[in-house]
Amino acid sequence: MIRLQKFLADAGVSSRRKCEELILQGRVQVNGKIVTEPGTKVEGSEEIKVDGEVIRPGRKRVYILLNKPTGYISSVKDQFSRKTVVDLVSGIKERIYPVGRLDYDTSGLIILTNDGEFANMLMHPRNEVEKVYVAEVEGRLDAEDIRRLEKGLDIGGHTTAPARVMIIEESAGRSVVEIAIHEGKNRQVRRMFEAVGHPVLRLKRTAIGGITDSSLTEGKWRHLRREEIDMLRSKYGSLER
Repeated sequence: MIRLQKFLADAGVSSRRKCEELILQGRVQVNGKIVTEPGTKVEGSEEIKVDGEVIRPGRKRVYILLNKPTGYISSVKDQFSRKTVVDLVSGIKERIYPVGRLDYDTSGLIILTNDGEFANMLMHPRNEVEKVYVAEVEGRLDAEDIRRLEKGLDIGGHTTAPARVMIIEESAGRSVVEIAIHEGKNRQVRRMFEAVGHPVLRLKRTAIGGITDSSLTEGKWRHLRREEIDMLRSKYGSLER
């Protein structure tokens, strides 16, 4: 017997956390009956559907690194029919989904997979997976701005964890700043810079958990290399609960 959300995650539907949400939303059926309790146990031989689509166990595991342009939603589907990151990946038969989010107006690296445990590992707050961004912001940051960003600051109902900040380039009217965080609050980097009075003009994510690729152009993708997958599992897998 296996928990329903784990069955769905193992079958590549989404991360375990997202699968719990699907169950709570009444979008999952087991043998024709809607199930709304995430802890429900299944054998795996039942007819299990999500949004009317039969979900089958056992599939090839896929791990993709995509350089997302702005103007794409980090989702499988969008209720407003906007373009999604999945639209950029062709030739993959498996049902994949993005690990975490990257805002509509933010570009950069995002991982897509059909491995629910892998996705959960990278998104679990306890694992503190580092994400690195390069932000072009208004004005020039002073020492106090940098101190506040590095120490953690109130972005409206949440005080951020400490961050790493490095000035790459600056002039009177703008600065280019590298910032590394391990949280994933909605529009967090933008809200952090707004809190110190330097609104973001452009934002790009350049690394996830140590994975980076400066040669990957916007809109393009590649499979994660085996050593990259192994590195992430070695670095964060032992921390997962």
